[in-house]
Amino acid sequence: MLVALATLGGLVVRERLSPAVAAPSQTLYISCPSPSLGGTLPAAVYLPQNYEAGEARYPVVYFLHGLPAGPTAYKLNGYVAGAVAASGHAAIVVAPQGSRRSNDDREYLDWGPRENWPAAISHDLTKCIDARYRTIANRRGRALVGVSAGGFGAFNIGLRQLSVFSVVEAWSGYFAATDPSGYHVLNLGSKAADREARIRPAASLAAAMKKLPTLVGFYVGRQDQRFYGDNVTLNREFTAAHVPHYFATYPGGHSLAVWAKWAPLWLGRALAYLRAPA
Repeated sequence: MLVALATLGGLVVRERLSPAVAAPSQTLYISCPSPSLGGTLPAAVYLPQNYEAGEARYPVVYFLHGLPAGPTAYKLNGYVAGAVAASGHAAIVVAPQGSRRSNDDREYLDWGPRENWPAAISHDLTKCIDARYRTIANRRGRALVGVSAGGFGAFNIGLRQLSVFSVVEAWSGYFAATDPSGYHVLNLGSKAADREARIRPAASLAAAMKKLPTLVGFYVGRQDQRFYGDNVTLNREFTAAHVPHYFATYPGGHSLAVWAKWAPLWLGRALAYLRAPA
């Protein structure tokens, strides 16, 4: 399903939230047990306003940052929590660490028993968050969203784990793992490894979504020289395979200005879907 999106007002969110954007009531930095990573997985957790005062359960937006990045990059996504508040919805936002060393680019892939990022995010992290916070602890309470390499991670993990997530979005993402430049697809040395480093085929996804309806969406800036073509091509493939989805292009390149501007709209759509009756 191709949907034209209306222009949203000029909300600009920088690393420091604008006073006009409601901040989360509390920001926590936690460490979750993660056997899939051979130890722990750090994450930033943004709790919504009035979380401490009530007993309500909340949907969770899991947000994957871009790569290459350093080990503290996950702490720089407060604008996502602000955009959730600006969307008019309440949710817990969880931004896990996606890199453990300086200038790391592991592409959210499975590199072995002690560095399995898909299992760490879809199993270890969700289990930890559901145990610690008042979440809607099933697929109808979870969205997986990512930007750039995080968009690839969200699609590659989320579209293979529809039993875990019922919303999957990629903002300026791509759909096969790349080297740090973003221009060259990784060759991992075997057909099996290369297959796991590309998102689920459209025909397979269409069949799976008939059993597990999922909100799938992605967008890209029209001046994004690296990933514009990939996004347009995927939209055509999804349309041809009858995969229900949202797709849009916007003015701008591969930048925080684009992501921050459209974050309230895309997060609002995700959370409206999670709040809707099953």
